[in-house]
Amino acid sequence: MITKRIIPCLDVRAGRVVKGVNFLDVKDVSSPISLAEYYSECGADELVFYDITASYEERNIFTDILRQTAERVFIPLTVGGGIRTLDDFDRVLKCGADKVSVNSGAIKDPDIVYHAAKKYGDQCVVLSVDIKRVGDAFHVFAKGGREDTGIEAIEWIKRGVANGAGEIVVNSIDTDGVKKGFDLEMLDAVCNAVNVPVIASGGAGCMDDFTTLFKTLPKVDAGLAASIFHFGEVDIKELKKKLASENINVRL
Repeated sequence: MITKRIIPCLDVRAGRVVKGVNFLDVKDVSSPISLAEYYSECGADELVFYDITASYEERNIFTDILRQTAERVFIPLTVGGGIRTLDDFDRVLKCGADKVSVNSGAIKDPDIVYHAAKKYGDQCVVLSVDIKRVGDAFHVFAKGGREDTGIEAIEWIKRGVANGAGEIVVNSIDTDGVKKGFDLEMLDAVCNAVNVPVIASGGAGCMDDFTTLFKTLPKVDAGLAASIFHFGEVDIKELKKKLASENINVRL
């Protein structure tokens, strides 16, 4: 049986880890270098590093901070933010990333997923999708959740997987930072549409939210969270013990 992964997320702005609610009201948390080192040692299965303003500011990711962070991490590291070309993939991988997450860059150029998967392998390409309800539909948002693309999210994700994305991160803007549980309806729609690993992001507020996630949607491969880990509200080792006690397969 495949183990469920627990993944902390470092949202980095101007070289610092920050966290907001519904992608807004962003506040300073800590240094990405020290937090990465902490998570690498405390039982996290993987780590995600997002330069959250790189796409909006139309600049490249901060490679110096990324390189220093990668040097402290001994678990798989996924990096995203400002990924627009194959050169961006190459630069981030050379800084120490194991996987590269593309979001707004794929919206501008959907072929980047195909070409990156061909060059680096499907397992290296992560399609991260910021999704928000607009009426009765799920829409893809770009530039850190600032811009409604009008693209229907489920069809977009299916297209990304067909092009070679080896993993999908579903970022629910509606539940981001709210701490009332993962967006199960949205995640169920994604899991039923694709056959690659799906990572749930947005909404975790307590340990029970992870139990509910994995028991309700066994197709979900991982739970990603930020503030509850950053602020010590949930300890990853204790979370994994609880999940194991609920017969959810995790790496202890």
